[in-house]
Amino acid sequence: MAFIIENSVTISFAEYSDLKNTDKTLLSGNEGLTDDVVETALIRATERILTQMRSSPWWRNYWLQRSTTSIKTAADIPALDPDRIQDRQNDFTDLCVYRALSEIILPQVANFGDDGDNDKAKMGYYANKADRMFDELVVAGDWYDFDDDGNIDSDEKSPGYANLRRVR
Repeated sequence: MAFIIENSVTISFAEYSDLKNTDKTLLSGNEGLTDDVVETALIRATERILTQMRSSPWWRNYWLQRSTTSIKTAADIPALDPDRIQDRQNDFTDLCVYRALSEIILPQVANFGDDGDNDKAKMGYYANKADRMFDELVVAGDWYDFDDDGNIDSDEKSPGYANLRRVR
């Protein structure tokens, strides 16, 4: 499990082999899911995760408590820097894979005309896993190095909360 880093910047929380290890049958049955296609989907999933984190109440509170910069609106709050994610990197890798599978890759290969299509069922399964992992990371709030000093001090840890929702 490794982040994809390009020009000293993290562009993806996962790589092809991470997705392959999660769902071996998907890649063997779909020749079009090449390394390039999958890693492009993983980069897009990483962007989505960072956008979701940025718009979360947890990030807004976390950033406002630590920043000395004044803001006018919530749009002024900067995005997370993926290079400052120091702990729980394996969880971010899993989250990236689940998000890519549920929102990008499986919708491309699923047969929406067949009610019994396994890929459609997998989409729901991975979406549920991604939502649970995202909530777990926000609730933990112990993985971000706000001051970028290489250590996550106790004052940089900020447990959040998750809204419980019923899934039927």
